[in-house]
Amino acid sequence: MDFVKKFFTSTEEKATKAFEKKMRNVLGFKPKNKEVFIVAMNHKSISDKLDKNNERLEYLGDAILGSAVAEYLYKKYPYKGEGFLTEMRSKMVNRQRLNEIGIKIGLKTITNYNKHDNGLRVSQIFGNALEALIGAVYIDKGYDKTCKWLYKNIILPHFVMDELELIDINIKNKLYGWASKHGKILDFVIIEENRDRGRRLFLVAATIDGQKIAEGKAFNKKDASQIASKLALEKLGLLTEEDAIV
Repeated sequence: MDFVKKFFTSTEEKATKAFEKKMRNVLGFKPKNKEVFIVAMNHKSISDKLDKNNERLEYLGDAILGSAVAEYLYKKYPYKGEGFLTEMRSKMVNRQRLNEIGIKIGLKTITNYNKHDNGLRVSQIFGNALEALIGAVYIDKGYDKTCKWLYKNIILPHFVMDELELIDINIKNKLYGWASKHGKILDFVIIEENRDRGRRLFLVAATIDGQKIAEGKAFNKKDASQIASKLALEKLGLLTEEDAIV
């Protein structure tokens, strides 16, 4: 029995040390509150308990990231109006972009989720984990140090502002243009409207001549229709490199 106990203890210790090493590589520093970072990497498919999954940290990180990006844009563009700043923020913090950044910084190797759940939307897991990670950094370091960490590790290395300025975020116009050119009727239909952690979540379908060709899910109708438009363009073979990073 002592051998079995030592074996499992040794295995757990090795797994914990491996996780801590990977987390230090992602963060660039050794966290004080290790437990909060473990929770940050636990998707709700692993546990429904609020203190065991990353949903609350994701909510916190989302708010902090939005605030940090807003401040960054406010200072970077002193002569730009609210509309421009809002559009730039949308280009920076949309679901797909955050997911791509999460994968780039190594979250795919340390995020804990049910890989056998076929209904799970893996495409959003790592972006959500990134927001949870930001929430954990805030718990561990406080707001000011978290913002400095975000500028150094997320905003500056992963966002080329000159390129973002040139991207037309409203790719719906491209889809409308294609439909008009080919005599098609394009419409966007709300299929579902649910609540997720107190926020309204919309599932919107892009339809052509009444036939659904793509769906998008987001916390507002505009973003959901943008996602649906992008997927529709992809199906039609009209997606460019610039469209792909919106």
